[in-house]
Amino acid sequence: MKVRFYANAGKPAAKAAAKRLEAVARRAGLALASRGTCDAIVALGGDGTILRAVRKFPDIPVLGFNLGSLGYLASVGASDFERAIAMLAAGKFSVSERTMLDVGGMTALNDVVVMREMTGHAAVLDVSADGNSATRYMADGVVIATPTGSTAYSLAAGGPVLMPDTKCLVVTPMNPHALGVRPMVVSDSVKLTVTSRRSVVGADESLGVYADGENVAMLKSGESVEIAKSARSAKLVELPGFDPYVVLNRKLGWSR
Repeated sequence: MKVRFYANAGKPAAKAAAKRLEAVARRAGLALASRGTCDAIVALGGDGTILRAVRKFPDIPVLGFNLGSLGYLASVGASDFERAIAMLAAGKFSVSERTMLDVGGMTALNDVVVMREMTGHAAVLDVSADGNSATRYMADGVVIATPTGSTAYSLAAGGPVLMPDTKCLVVTPMNPHALGVRPMVVSDSVKLTVTSRRSVVGADESLGVYADGENVAMLKSGESVEIAKSARSAKLVELPGFDPYVVLNRKLGWSR
């Protein structure tokens, strides 16, 4: 089995860990790849490193080693790095197919966010599903998240947690200006359209569209963006004993 280590370039500890673990991988019988094809990517960093690895190495399973602060996606802690390498070498793992989103020619594993930029005005957003009007939000923006991304920005904005194998998306308004406005869960077969409308105070609102934190487009009043489930999926390596409920309890501080 051939693996490639992908370390967060901004974290010296990640680069040092990658060099140390390369030697561990060789002793375990794994072949190392610095370029070209490989069977798995070992990403060292935080969840941002996983998101970058998924985009940089499409269709290759990614195993996340956590050197960040939370690391919900990068679920292997430092004390288990060598054991995880041994399991990888022994073939003791499964690959979880995770829903991704298409927006503006880019893919997102976590979410697509449409949000106001530097003005102090609320955005007015019309959301439609398969061409049918669903709702209008007056808010700072809206987060459209996959099940994987439901524990990220969407959760911070008050959205529900979806299990990784759920066939749904969650639409979560950011700081809506009405107490009755709540997140909405829709089938992942639905194509969502978000349209920017003129602000209620009469000023055009500049809205940014972001895929996993990277800017995709800017919307003027009357312009729309479409978000739909991608034909591609992200492939995440899961080791024996992986339990998404246990990860939620541990990472988010919930009691069991």
